[in-house]
Amino acid sequence: MTDPSDPLARIAAALERVAPPPPPSADPLGHPAYLWRSGTLQAARAFAPLPLPLLAGIDAQKAALVENSRRLAAGHAAHDVLLWGARGGGKSALVKAAVGALQADGAAIAIVELAGDGLHDLPALFARIADVPRAFILFIDDLGFEEGSDAPRLLRSLLEGGAEARPANARLYVTANRRHIVSRDLREQDSPINPRDVIDDRLALADRFGLSLGFHVCDQPTYVAMVAGYAERYGLPFDPQDAIAWATLRGSRSGRVAWQYVVELAGREGKSLSSAG
Repeated sequence: MTDPSDPLARIAAALERVAPPPPPSADPLGHPAYLWRSGTLQAARAFAPLPLPLLAGIDAQKAALVENSRRLAAGHAAHDVLLWGARGGGKSALVKAAVGALQADGAAIAIVELAGDGLHDLPALFARIADVPRAFILFIDDLGFEEGSDAPRLLRSLLEGGAEARPANARLYVTANRRHIVSRDLREQDSPINPRDVIDDRLALADRFGLSLGFHVCDQPTYVAMVAGYAERYGLPFDPQDAIAWATLRGSRSGRVAWQYVVELAGREGKSLSSAG
């Protein structure tokens, strides 16, 4: 037993309270979704993706992503995927919904979400899951790079295979606002680097994804159809003109705005979405 009067023991105990050891790694076969944090695989507390049929207006993207994910789950050749385009267009919702749908069909597949600044830890994640008899979608949401970061080249190397090949049971699914992951205004960069070199580097990164899916601002009928689908599922009455006014106030039409409107409807009806309908 440690002597409580020992100053070194007290210091060690204090440091452990300030910076506790990381939690044990979760069973890679035991959960539908994970987080990769600080070199540790952690089970997600809740994984409740939307049903695929509720994601309206993106049928082509839905079919392509589900088919690619199905191939991965079956142990067949599959692509890394870049999902790019308008904010709130359903990119991240589709990734999660595709995984949920395949899991419901009995496919051995899971999703692992990691932060964009966790790219340096990817080789450790590859090693952790390489021998697991299950497919993994490694999901990076809303990818962005600060100028001067080596992350673009690191990710490009990982996509190419690098010195150590990625395991066949893992593919990267990445969402970004822009197709080529290029800064919106290169003239604002106070850097001696030639802007053309920056563009070429980002183009080279985008081209490494075998499947690139674009998401665009939806038109008014598609937006109303999205609201109608959500409202029908949760048994909520709605007025199309009210839904349009909601989107107009927010300055955009998207799946995210449609969902936010349905949350508003449920609140007006005094219901939670888990109990509505």
